[in-house]
Amino acid sequence: MQNKLKGTGVAMVTPFREDDSIDFNALKRLTEHIVTGGVEFLVIMGTTGENPTLSVQEQEAILNYVVEISEKKLPIIFGIGGNNTQAVINRIKNTDFTNIDAILSAAPYYNKPTQKGLYIHYKSIASASPVPVILYNVPGRTSVNISTETTLKLANDFENIIAIKEASGNFNQVMQILKNKPENFTVLSGDDTYTLPYITLGMEGVISVTANAYPKEFSDMVRAALKQDINTAQTLHYKLLNLTNALFSEGNPGGIKAALEILNICKKYVRLPLASVSRETYNKIEILMKNI
Repeated sequence: MQNKLKGTGVAMVTPFREDDSIDFNALKRLTEHIVTGGVEFLVIMGTTGENPTLSVQEQEAILNYVVEISEKKLPIIFGIGGNNTQAVINRIKNTDFTNIDAILSAAPYYNKPTQKGLYIHYKSIASASPVPVILYNVPGRTSVNISTETTLKLANDFENIIAIKEASGNFNQVMQILKNKPENFTVLSGDDTYTLPYITLGMEGVISVTANAYPKEFSDMVRAALKQDINTAQTLHYKLLNLTNALFSEGNPGGIKAALEILNICKKYVRLPLASVSRETYNKIEILMKNI
């Protein structure tokens, strides 16, 4: 599975209609847009997919639909996480993993567990999961950082903990993980804007938000960087940089959904407590997209 994680994965949004229902027609357009864009794998029900506001039944319906539309041409990563370890384990036990290649599990939010608590949390998930597990470190959202030491201990102690999506924004932490990780452990960028420099340090790919809208450009950038074609990678990186920053200026996924609406793929609607981006930001995104 590790080889399938190299390159660009897309943290897919969940398209909604104005009445908050799932827009499956738009989900079809999005899936086809991403798959034809040439990315390496799909991530369904990450936080970009607004999974905290979706029922288990809705999440499974989205998973099954994307599998059907994509014809399983790409590996599928499914988000299963939370701040109640036993609930996560129960969810894993009640999930059909037929079409799931791995799970992405964000660090527990709000509880602020110690490093020991984080280790035991992921140990429990790894022991329960029939498919490989990808750690997700995003302290800006969870208020807890999976330390370098904890990441490396989990990577060494459990064969089915195969990767981490690293979104700490801490370059020293990233470098220490890359320097000391086991050979069969993959480190993926969780920050679109840092993906190019991270790859030059040794990361092998990204789970991207921007690639919902620009799958070809973003995955071409990543592939060029992995081939050490830095000139091509830099050109694509700077082509997308200002837009990427604008997409996150009022949080995620409001920005990327605005971009997808401009591309006529899905509407900008998000579920509460999120709100659509301001008209000012929407207009800025539209101008930047015209330049691309």
